[in-house]
Parts: sequence; structure tokens; C-alpha cells
Amino acid sequence: MARAFWVVAPGRGEIREEALPPPGESDVVVRTIGSGISAGTERLVFEGRVPPSEFERMRAPLQAGRFPAPVKYGYSAVGVVEAGPDAWLGRRVFCLHPHQDRFIAPASMVVAVPDAVPDRRAVLAANMETALNALWDAAPAPGVRIAVVGLGVVGLLVAYLCERQGHTVLGIDVDAARRRAAEALGLAAAGPQAGGPFEIVIHASGNPAGLLWALERLAFEGRVLELSWYGDRPVTLPLGAAFHSRRLTIASSQVGAIAPAKRDHVTHRDRLQAALGLLDDARLDVLVDAVVPLDGLPELMAELAAGQRRVLCARVNYG
Repeated sequence: MARAFWVVAPGRGEIREEALPPPGESDVVVRTIGSGISAGTERLVFEGRVPPSEFERMRAPLQAGRFPAPVKYGYSAVGVVEAGPDAWLGRRVFCLHPHQDRFIAPASMVVAVPDAVPDRRAVLAANMETALNALWDAAPAPGVRIAVVGLGVVGLLVAYLCERQGHTVLGIDVDAARRRAAEALGLAAAGPQAGGPFEIVIHASGNPAGLLWALERLAFEGRVLELSWYGDRPVTLPLGAAFHSRRLTIASSQVGAIAPAKRDHVTHRDRLQAALGLLDDARLDVLVDAVVPLDGLPELMAELAAGQRRVLCARVNYG
């Protein structure tokens, strides 16, 4: 038997028991140690705000059920292989699986967690993979001025990777606590009063106001890389005024497809392995700022949806 978190109706979750099927010869049985909550996307799923046009594209790799509900959703599980091919027995692995205390997955879908990356930090792998893909999409040239708007976990990781590559980057957020998290990572951070211009603005706030800020602060022929996903919420943009005369660009980045410059020689597995390797920095522990047991997950998701609580990344503890 296994226990898993299900969204049973928009705005309501519960823990359900389910019988695991017999594993196949190429499957692994994983006992979960922890899983990460991708607060932005998972909150939209919890609220039932996935548009019908995106029901198939938004499916998590090992999701059960269908949008809007009931659905078992999530993609950031870390655990130990209890059964399966000999090469995997006893190994710590990461898998794109929903929140569940024990699960079966194809061995081809698990990736070994490096020894230098502890369990608590390994739950950031899916977010780091998103950030890495965004950096590949942004492809900043040396010396360009970069701003990252929205210092949630993905925004912080994008800014961290930019800094790690030697780029000059400024993190922007209205929340002083999130600016402090950026500073704990060694990043420069400021509120929305910060000026510009910037050749590249990476937008990850999930708020249309942040996207407007990005457009206003762009240099001539500057580019916004949009990471925010708004679900079913429409966004109005000022594409008149100076948008055309300044030759501005808005481009999207989404983790479902590998950035074009890397697509011919990097697989999804390669990218996930690279993301796990990039979590070898203890400073990143500041991003996991809440821990909840599996039984507490329905309450936490309700609090996030109601705006009663803000977290960067909450870790579900299965101990």
C-alpha cells in the first residue's frame, strides 16, 4: 500500500491510500524521503486553474487522474530504491513523481542523486532544471545587464546561475524576505523602485505587474524572457507606446522542451542530471524554507491558495 496527496476538487486536497501494482522487470520501487512543492504551478493546479487547452501539455510525467480533479500531481520526489534492477538497489534517486510515500517508476525515469547533494536540497532538482533551461534560453552574452523579476525559488535559481556564470544580475522583488534570500545567495537585490536599463529581464513573478516593470526597464532592443505561467488568467500588455520603436522582444521559456541551442545534443535526462549536480552548494539550503509531513500537505496547499502563507519551496517529509 501507498499513501499519496490528491487534489480531489478545486481548492481541496486529501491523502488517499492506494495499492501499488506489481513492478515490472525494468521498474524500481522507491521509498520516498522527501518531495518538493513547486508553489506557483502546484497552487494553480490545486485551485483548478489549468485551462482545458493545457490539460494534456500540463500533465506531470507520472501524474494520475485528470485536470481539474481528482488529480495526483507533483514532480519532485527524492527517495531510496527498495526493489528493482540490482544496479539501482539502495541508491538515492530523484524522480518526477507526485507526492507519495512509496511508488513504482520505470528505472529509466530515475536519476541518481550525487553524494554531495543532501536529501533536503535534492528536492529542488525540478526547479533547478527549469532555471537551467531558462538560462540556456536567455543565452546572455558577456557584459550584458540582467534583471530577474520575482524572487521565488525559480527566479532565485535563475539569478544564482547567472551569477555563477559570471554575469552581473540584479534580483527584483517587492518582498523584503525574498530579497534577503537573494542576498544569502550572494546576489544583489532591490525593490521595484530600481532603475535600468537592462538588456535582458527574466520575469518569474507570476504577476502581470512584474511583466510591465520588465518592459519599462528594457534597454533598446532588449528582451524579456517570460517564465511565469498564469494558468487561466488573462494578461494585458502595453504593446503600443514605445514597444515597437524600441524594438523590444518578449520570449517564452518552458521546461517541457529543451532550449533550441541545446536540443540537438542534450536529452531531458542529461539536463536533469546537470541540474542535480548544480545543487552542490550549501547556500541553496535557504530556498527550502518550510517542512511539512505528508498528512499536513492538504492544509498547507489550502493556506498557499488562500494567501495565508508564503514559501519559497516547502519540503514534504516522509520520515
